[in-house]
Amino acid sequence: MKLLLVSIIALASVPAFAQVDLAQKKNCMACHAVEKKVLGPAFKDIGAKYAGQAGAADKLAVKVTKGGTGVWGNIPMPANPQVTDAEAKQLVGWILTLK
Repeated sequence: MKLLLVSIIALASVPAFAQVDLAQKKNCMACHAVEKKVLGPAFKDIGAKYAGQAGAADKLAVKVTKGGTGVWGNIPMPANPQVTDAEAKQLVGWILTLK
């Protein structure tokens, strides 16, 4: 029973680690961090700002790939052509779980 519980907990945490790994691999962490502002806002702040907003995931996924400006200040977010649409949706889905 104890082994089963440990296995379930381990499996439940894999997606979060996988998303951090993807964010690092795609260079997101050069400008963002999970807990604190770097050049761009903390992922937790983004998750909190857009929590519960209809269409937020699609809107943010486009910003990841195409870039954007003005929402979090004067520093623009550059386009990220190395991030596929599927990866952007995966990253944004994870970010929106953070608060």
